[in-house]
Amino acid sequence: MNLSMMKQAMELKSKMQKVQKELEKARIEGQAGDGLVKVTVNGQQKVLSVKISPEAMDPAQPGKLEKLVFKAVTDALDQSKKIANERLGELTGGFKIPGLTE
Repeated sequence: MNLSMMKQAMELKSKMQKVQKELEKARIEGQAGDGLVKVTVNGQQKVLSVKISPEAMDPAQPGKLEKLVFKAVTDALDQSKKIANERLGELTGGFKIPGLTE
């Protein structure tokens, strides 16, 4: 590996670390049931909080709440993955790197 390639690799590593820190700080909210259930994740797809409105809690219909939570989590994670792929794709020039981009 020549000096120029090593320099490019170091620059890419530095940029990747910066993007990873930005993604860790990002906050993305998914919701379901017109906001009855809200889930917040970061750009690294880690769930940070789950908020459930009292109106969503009907003991006679536990399946309804389960579906709302599932939908809100899925929504938040999908948005987070999209943001992460966009940010990381900028660095990789659109190349798919297993474990890094989808």
